[in-house]
Amino acid sequence: MVRSQALMELRLLSRNGEQLLLTLVIPLLLLVMGTRADTVVDLGPGRPIDILTPGVLALAVLSTSFTSLAIATGFERRYNVLKRLGASPLPRWGLLTGKVGAVLVVESVQLLVLTSVAQLVGWEPHGGLAAAAWAALLVALGTAAFGALGLLIAGTMRAEATLAIANLVYVVLLVGGGLLVPLTRYPGSSHRFLELLPSGALGEGLRATFAGHAPETHSLAVLALWAVVAGVLANRTFRWE
Repeated sequence: MVRSQALMELRLLSRNGEQLLLTLVIPLLLLVMGTRADTVVDLGPGRPIDILTPGVLALAVLSTSFTSLAIATGFERRYNVLKRLGASPLPRWGLLTGKVGAVLVVESVQLLVLTSVAQLVGWEPHGGLAAAAWAALLVALGTAAFGALGLLIAGTMRAEATLAIANLVYVVLLVGGGLLVPLTRYPGSSHRFLELLPSGALGEGLRATFAGHAPETHSLAVLALWAVVAGVLANRTFRWE
């Protein structure tokens, strides 16, 4: 049942042009502009493309596993799609798992395209296979955290409220959530707050990984904590209608 649900979710995601714009086109535009990023914001020492690319990958995870998932699920509730699924043998956890499974497939394509384009414009990741393994773990934890948060919002609020909140969170985290700009570049002690957010933890973790270092335990712990807490809340509070 979970496999069938995941395949259906994947077909629905692939047919939605607006969501594809959010999940792939915007990160690609930011990536291509990366070679001139220092003309807009100070990214710190190092080549802008090497600093920006991990952040763009983190943004892709946010856009797919949180914003796109929350909006799609919210409107499925509004149009009674989930109500019909609720009358089937599919359990609540099966619905949530199927949705996250489809998100992981879309993210795999996203990250493959983005990393290929990044290398074409000069990105030079370090760390080899170890970096790839750490990145996979970070993406999995980030997907679980953002996906659970997206389903928590979509499963408890009206579709219009979900649309507004999901887009607002996307813009806020894109601009000042520690995704694209290293936390050390933020003024004062604001970086201590941002490193507690899943966006800050994922962005910093991927930057450290592709710089050739293991991600800090703090980043992994923050993502895991958000994933567990939001996942439990989503499973308990998600309403089919």
